[in-house]
Amino acid sequence: MDYRALGRTGVQVSELCLGAMMFGGPTGEADSVAIIDRALEAGVNFLDTANVYSRGRSEEVVGAALRASGRRDAVVLASKVHGRMDDDDPNAAGNSRRHITAQCDASLRRLGTDWIDLYQIHRPSPAVPIDETLRALDDLVHAGKIRYIGFSTFAAWQVVESIYVAKELGVNRVVCEQPPYNLLDRRIERELVPVAQTYGLALIPWSPIASGFLTGKYRRDEEHPADSRLARQQGGTREYGPQAFDVLDVVEAIAREKGCTPSQLAVAWCAAQPAVTSPIIGPRTMEQLEDNLGSTAVQVTAEDCARLDVVAPPGGSVVGYYQADFGPSAR
Repeated sequence: MDYRALGRTGVQVSELCLGAMMFGGPTGEADSVAIIDRALEAGVNFLDTANVYSRGRSEEVVGAALRASGRRDAVVLASKVHGRMDDDDPNAAGNSRRHITAQCDASLRRLGTDWIDLYQIHRPSPAVPIDETLRALDDLVHAGKIRYIGFSTFAAWQVVESIYVAKELGVNRVVCEQPPYNLLDRRIERELVPVAQTYGLALIPWSPIASGFLTGKYRRDEEHPADSRLARQQGGTREYGPQAFDVLDVVEAIAREKGCTPSQLAVAWCAAQPAVTSPIIGPRTMEQLEDNLGSTAVQVTAEDCARLDVVAPPGGSVVGYYQADFGPSAR
């Protein structure tokens, strides 16, 4: 396992980040703890969760696993805030000071820790001025409750605005952005990647295997199971048409030549792109984790990238994950 700088912070994080969206929900506690233990054993030191994942249950499971492992101090622990945590309270969502400070305390309790290394705003909230959000986060840094500030699925202009406002206010600025990025949607290459390179931001992409599509488990002209991610998304904001399967054909061909799985190639491609720090893997099973870990041994060459560029044009989009205005829908 290699380690990379988390933006300008000087903190070193593993080349893969373990995403905890499945833990405490689709993946039960015992299996979740086993997956976390195996990831730590393999050298992963970067874990990402959020308060909305199973309404706090993911954070509880991650916290329990880290306490049992005795490795909390060695882990760069990330969580997120923004999503709705109470269906009856109109203030139990968004990027206001009220919601951020309350949810930070709740996340600390669930995680069983005194601090969160990276606290991220899960989605933009255009109705809330960015200075309101940044001042709240800065106060949490000074209180010792969080170490660094991050965003998830912000447009490039929103990230730049936040950096400018932070400088004007003299408060802590964002150190990373967590966008959707994979071979089906490369639009972050247009503006967000140059912003990250210019301002020293880490990029920790989510969905490097495109919600499972790039594993190869879905086939052209086949009906997909009703409970599959693809079936749930088809007809919504993401349409997996013939061009998506053209991308998959090339991914599978290159993977066969390298003796790896399509998903390993997709993750390795994402990790090899400019400005990318750590793609987020989100395994539901131990088998999926082992497959994801194998991506670190896959070398992606310039020739591989050129072949993929033909079917997945740089800066282009085959399936919509990233929406440049205010981020993709929460589907």
